[in-house]
Amino acid sequence: MTRACESDRVIKVLAFDTFGTVTDWHSGVSRVLADVFPGVDASLLALQWRLTYAPTLAEVEAGAREWSLLDDLHREQLDRVLRENHGISPSVEQLDAAVHAWHVIPGWPDAADSIRRLKTRFVVSALSNGNVALLTEMAKHNGFEWDFIGGADLWRHYKPAPQVYLGIVELMQAEPHEVLMVATHVSDLEAARSCGLQTAYVERPLEWGPVDKPESRCDDDLFHATGMDDLADQLGC
Repeated sequence: MTRACESDRVIKVLAFDTFGTVTDWHSGVSRVLADVFPGVDASLLALQWRLTYAPTLAEVEAGAREWSLLDDLHREQLDRVLRENHGISPSVEQLDAAVHAWHVIPGWPDAADSIRRLKTRFVVSALSNGNVALLTEMAKHNGFEWDFIGGADLWRHYKPAPQVYLGIVELMQAEPHEVLMVATHVSDLEAARSCGLQTAYVERPLEWGPVDKPESRCDDDLFHATGMDDLADQLGC
């Protein structure tokens, strides 16, 4: 269940970001938004909604607002974006349907099979800002066979807070260097490295749909993979 990596340290646990790394949030959310709000540019609305994500979580971590589940934060921000940017006052039912889209966003084509391959040699876990219930529904919808689901509600903190990365280390009874954080987001990986975890960058150039991703990767990751299947190849699975 373990493998020595290039640094002669042993990796025991693979912790995966979910929104963007394992799942295609833009396509999935846009599809639902197009049904719920037929008069709106669904792709644009999905992008606008996603841009509220990091600032809102930062407010929570800074103590500027009480900790809340991601579903509640998503609902609040979508309501605001619709009212301020599109002149729409959404109904409760519309917001329910839109927020639920994040529970059932489709996995990237290589995701489910790669998780099955990787779990033959490693403990594989989701490590996400989604809550456990959301991630469980996502896993059942896509056939993600996680060994463990690490949701933000376990720690009542959101990445990139160190409590999340060190929390999975503690629960797995591992050392930080024995956990490999896998993500397509530079900020996620930088925060994980600052906590002593090893990191793997997975390319997802289409994550933001029609626009370029708003970041570029750095060269400090132990692994750089073109997809999750490529990462599984590199890890010998």
